[in-house]
Amino acid sequence: MKIDEELIGDSGSVTVLAFDTSTAAFSAALVRDGSRIDSVVSFAERNHSVRILSEIKELLERNGMKGEQLDAIVVGQGPGSYTGVRIAVTAAKTLAWAWNKPLIGVSTLEALSLGAWLKLRTENEDLADDRDIWIVPILDARRGQVYTSRYAADHSGGWRTVDSDAIRLIADWAKLIEDEGTEDAQVAAIWFIGDTPLHQAAIEAAEQSGTRLRMLAWEMDATALGLLGELRFRLGERHDVHSFVPNYTQLAEAEAKLLAASRGE
Repeated sequence: MKIDEELIGDSGSVTVLAFDTSTAAFSAALVRDGSRIDSVVSFAERNHSVRILSEIKELLERNGMKGEQLDAIVVGQGPGSYTGVRIAVTAAKTLAWAWNKPLIGVSTLEALSLGAWLKLRTENEDLADDRDIWIVPILDARRGQVYTSRYAADHSGGWRTVDSDAIRLIADWAKLIEDEGTEDAQVAAIWFIGDTPLHQAAIEAAEQSGTRLRMLAWEMDATALGLLGELRFRLGERHDVHSFVPNYTQLAEAEAKLLAASRGE
């Protein structure tokens, strides 16, 4: 799809509230017609459940808005922190129901990737190429594992999913990405983004060309989440408020142990 073009639609003005708590950061943004109105980011992972509604209220009030004026609620659906994802999804379902607004879930990894790409394409002259750039998001999942996916972007606004969300071993994943990128002449560069400092050694170990695999430490930017949510809204996508659930990808270790104990395993 062409993100830049499809956000400039003829379906009238669209304003969305987007937020995510799947990482250590709480990030929220108001997005209207492809542009950020305002946003907030705070790092208080253990207080997400305490602060989320007050932060959203403050964001709306600071911009003279009420929930009833929004066109949709957009939320990061995961994967990520088990508790964090659950907090955001619960809040989003509650607000969508209370304000009678459409609910739109967006992959946390896709929003993370788009935010990084929007930064990269404006700040790196060496990316001025008509070939694809692979954006590979990684969120630490412990024990050498990462929540990850892969997207292909280009400077004409193209954006497509190459691999969907999953949990993978970073060493094997980085090697696979390197091998496939080396074989594909259409790929100009590969960027691993997100929790890269935690997995730098594994990514560097997979490097063959010396320049192909690049890294950018990156935190969630809810503006990108809002852009993707607005696009899906314009395309007519909606989620049922009552049946909508997070994308955990894999149960957290503690939750898995509790589940096993409840089954007598």
